[in-house]
Amino acid sequence: MISANKNQKKKIRFHFACSRQSLHIMGRILSIDYGLKRTGLAVTDPLKIIATGLTTVDSKDLISFIKNYFAKEEVELILIGEPKNWDESETHATRLVENFIKELKKNFPSVPVKKVDERFTSKMASRAMLDMGLKKKQRQNKRLIDEIAATIMLQEYLQHL
Repeated sequence: MISANKNQKKKIRFHFACSRQSLHIMGRILSIDYGLKRTGLAVTDPLKIIATGLTTVDSKDLISFIKNYFAKEEVELILIGEPKNWDESETHATRLVENFIKELKKNFPSVPVKKVDERFTSKMASRAMLDMGLKKKQRQNKRLIDEIAATIMLQEYLQHL
């Protein structure tokens, strides 16, 4: 029989407590490709290894959708695409996204929101659809493009962690 002294027992309890805490904070990351009409969403698995397209939601219903999703899943971070021009200046959509970020922070104050560069994501999504062999009609599905764009933003974020 092996016995542990007081210091060893403290270390074991500390390690166990830290392990339990790290398991508790295993939340997903939600990625948002926000648009005036519709918004693409993607999420990670709880271990934050894989980015998966979630859905596309009408933008007017987005807060309600996120509330329902948060009731079922633990989310520890929201990524949102920040629209910028090549020269880093604002686009026509920048103010729209900034206003939505304020709404997110008001409705979900405990979940941090991080802006990420969304340039190229729609073009990359269209290219990915072409590479997947989707037919022309499927590639014209803007809802699918938005969901894939959100997934690409999330995957790029994961690769830079």
